[in-house]
Amino acid sequence: MSGWRSGYCCSAWPADRAPVTRAAEAADALAAFLTALHQPAPDQAPTGRDRGGRLAAYSGGFAKQLASATEMGLIPDPDAVRAVWEDAAAAPDWAGPALWVHGDLHPANVLTADGTVCGVIDFGDLFAGDPACDLAAAWTLLPDGTADRFHAAYQPAPDAATLRRARGWAVLRALSGILIGEAGVRGRRGGKATWGPPAHAALRRLIADRSLPQGQAGIDLPVT
Repeated sequence: MSGWRSGYCCSAWPADRAPVTRAAEAADALAAFLTALHQPAPDQAPTGRDRGGRLAAYSGGFAKQLASATEMGLIPDPDAVRAVWEDAAAAPDWAGPALWVHGDLHPANVLTADGTVCGVIDFGDLFAGDPACDLAAAWTLLPDGTADRFHAAYQPAPDAATLRRARGWAVLRALSGILIGEAGVRGRRGGKATWGPPAHAALRRLIADRSLPQGQAGIDLPVT
């Protein structure tokens, strides 16, 4: 993964504090990173602690997070969020080889400089599993309207089932970020106020993406 750093790079900031503004460059950079990372892992590679397995197995956690965020008035349309999740959880499971997966690509673990992605940190959860867990970054890290470019740049091109699962992982990541962000706003232990805005933005993207006509959400398009 030449050109990628495992620690902070000079003049870079986490994306929860300095969001991506150069969307196309960031999409290409992030896709190149994940293309390089997502290689078959050896049999002895660790499995994910609480991610990367069968998405449907996390339905209980999803329901609990959605209920908590809704009760706090943080989710304007819980039915729309639930529809994204249900579609993702019904997608076929990953049938390919277990690949190396970062597993924790939230905005605080991705570095930006000059408006684009320049590095990724915190490989402590590196494991072997379904790449959809990382491909959720198309919605959680990149600006509106960038997912198609990201998917076109990522190789091999993800199939429809993988993209559906990726949206499910993105929903889980967004709900977690919303709750952690709200805890930060309220001054609670473990809260991080900067996590809230990107998480809310991700959830809006996911709902908008789900509302597109079938065949226009998360498809592979040529880069223009």
